[in-house]
Amino acid sequence: MYKLLDGKSLANKLKEELKEEISHYLKKGLRKPSLAVILVGENPASKIYVRKKEESCEYVGINSISYHLPEDTTEKQLLKLINELNNRDDVDGILVQLPLPEHINTKKIINSINPQKDVDGFHPLNVGKLATGIDEGVIPCTPLGIWIMLKHYDIEIFKKNVVIVGTSNIVGKPMGLIFLKNEEATITYCHKNTKNLKEHTKSADILIVAVGKPKLITEDMVKEGVVVVDVGINRLQNGKIVGDVDFDNVKNKAYAITPVPGGVGPLTVVSLLINTVSVYREKNGLGRHPLTII
Repeated sequence: MYKLLDGKSLANKLKEELKEEISHYLKKGLRKPSLAVILVGENPASKIYVRKKEESCEYVGINSISYHLPEDTTEKQLLKLINELNNRDDVDGILVQLPLPEHINTKKIINSINPQKDVDGFHPLNVGKLATGIDEGVIPCTPLGIWIMLKHYDIEIFKKNVVIVGTSNIVGKPMGLIFLKNEEATITYCHKNTKNLKEHTKSADILIVAVGKPKLITEDMVKEGVVVVDVGINRLQNGKIVGDVDFDNVKNKAYAITPVPGGVGPLTVVSLLINTVSVYREKNGLGRHPLTII
């Protein structure tokens, strides 16, 4: 019988802990942690994600400052807003919801955010700190959430073979860097052009999939006792949400597996809250948040 890696219940537990922690700071006379969220345009998925983040902030006691800008906002206007937020002492974290409209240079926007307020962990300085093993950087939210999940459910990592399918800057690359930083596992990266993908995935003790292709990983592509982390979120024509893994069949071989939805997604949101609180803690001389120390 497989173990279900229930991200939703773990995220709820962590939210309660954060709520209690923030309440403690307020009782000491400190202000609330604050997160500025910028959404440009009317992307339906982005609007849903932003709303979830705002609701989660409100629940735990983080002050959410929202900016919903029109689709035709210029790059110059967006940079001006980010610069203002960089210089505000009452703003701990800045999040620019991606994707941005095509006329705005995403790399330029990410680079303009103060690295110390970059709670997404996308700024090159934070990525570089993760790559070189420096502890002070901000960890991207989805990889941080996955790492917290693996540790919470006592998944054995030491000397295991970890195969990561998907090499995005948001999930795949930083996920591998976290494992490498801890020197606990051997990492294999795969991507859309990998030959004989099955040969690689069948060698995995821990398989992490983040490519955005429904049911890419089938039962014959994994070995008995594998731990599967499915980051994919795909909507089928019938409206059903599925991951990148054929859950119903792969679970028969798995030691542990994440559901979709209810697996990695909720932990991505809660990791954003954790990063925001961590920045706030450092600003107030309270040290980094224990959950961000990888």
